[in-house]
Amino acid sequence: MAHEFDKYLDFHRENGGTGKIYKFKFVEYKDGFLKLEGEFPAETLNPNGSVQGGQMNSMLDDITSLLLIYESNGTIYPNSTNLHSLHHRPLFKGPVLATAQVIKKGKNIATVRGELFNSEGKLAATLLHTSVIMKSDFKEIIN
Repeated sequence: MAHEFDKYLDFHRENGGTGKIYKFKFVEYKDGFLKLEGEFPAETLNPNGSVQGGQMNSMLDDITSLLLIYESNGTIYPNSTNLHSLHHRPLFKGPVLATAQVIKKGKNIATVRGELFNSEGKLAATLLHTSVIMKSDFKEIIN
């Protein structure tokens, strides 16, 4: 499974700006659920040394989108219409766990919950991501 998903992570690293930053590593996948390890480098920090909230949102936007793209075999691209975030505690430079879980996916719209966990396994941020499902030709590029 990890090898199959790595194609999507490689594509994200090579073609997406944030894909170069977060250094995602596959952890777990099951239907409607994805877990990745990510990393916040020094460039993502506020002057006080904590991760900037927009960077947390960006990582969660990425993992929730990657789940939908993977489950469609690269045939769709989620075009965000709403990102609603809650920040529960600060994060700092270094590794985190990121999860995504489909809440509801219809023919045209999907809502996915993303969560970030600190190195102690404590919930740090939650994102509700709603997107319009658009057809894409990533399948040919990724496979």
